[in-house]
Amino acid sequence: MEKIMEKDLLIRDVETKNIMTKSSLPVGGYSVNPYVGCTHGCKYCYASFMKRFTGHTESWGTFLDIKHWPAIKNPRKYKGQRVVIGSVTDGYLPQEKEIRNTRRILEQLKNSGAEILICTKSDLVLRDIDLLKEMGKVTVSWSINTLDEKFQADMDQAVSISRRLEAMKQVYEAGIRTVCFISPVFPGITDFEKIFERVKDQCDLVWLENLNLRGGFKQEILDYIQKCYPHLVTLYDEIYRKGDRSYFRALENQAAQMSKKYDCPFVDNELPYDRAEPGHPVIVDYFYHEEVRGSENTGRRKK
Repeated sequence: MEKIMEKDLLIRDVETKNIMTKSSLPVGGYSVNPYVGCTHGCKYCYASFMKRFTGHTESWGTFLDIKHWPAIKNPRKYKGQRVVIGSVTDGYLPQEKEIRNTRRILEQLKNSGAEILICTKSDLVLRDIDLLKEMGKVTVSWSINTLDEKFQADMDQAVSISRRLEAMKQVYEAGIRTVCFISPVFPGITDFEKIFERVKDQCDLVWLENLNLRGGFKQEILDYIQKCYPHLVTLYDEIYRKGDRSYFRALENQAAQMSKKYDCPFVDNELPYDRAEPGHPVIVDYFYHEEVRGSENTGRRKK
């Protein structure tokens, strides 16, 4: 297992027997993560829990394991299945430009008949438009929870919001299904309707997900709010220390009204592959997404 240090980043090569794993995400199917760790280092990242299973003691965002796997022998096994690339590690980290693990996965699944969902914060996906256009059912999702470049820079080391928006536009215009994933929604900070107005003509879906504070990063985010947004301390205390859901219930109502205003479908668990009417993306209510799984757009969530 070779180790390399690159600008305070620990990089290792690791062997894995199978790159495909069953997904527990609301969108179901299979999950593919071409790396372990994520150099975007998002301060709010739920995936930092992975360190419990990998043995890493380094801070989140300072290590990257490059996976090596046997070629997928029977890609047709995944025909009709949704395959999510980047559920806990962005497949288009800066290192992907040279390593090309995500490109390799796409090439192996090219004729599988699987429905590919790519989750990213990068514009490097533009490199692979040629391949994506050949793959049938493909969706590319960008996480965008602000239009404020300073707030984005405070929260992650990914590319700027303007670069993400431009990449979304180019992929959409190339005829590929796109998603603006407004996640996580920071109470009092994220203006999802303003983001919606910016992206509605270049995406097929808008997903909404709340900020879920847990684990080691909870206090770090609360300290950040105390320092940079002191007027929101009481609100965050109500939500994240006392369990008050009224703020996000109000946002759900706002989203429902927004869907009527812009004549957009409003659902709680988007699953079927389809393209939206231009300018009228489907709005998906993934607030408290752990309760969404299996609800099949009924509006009746698991408790």
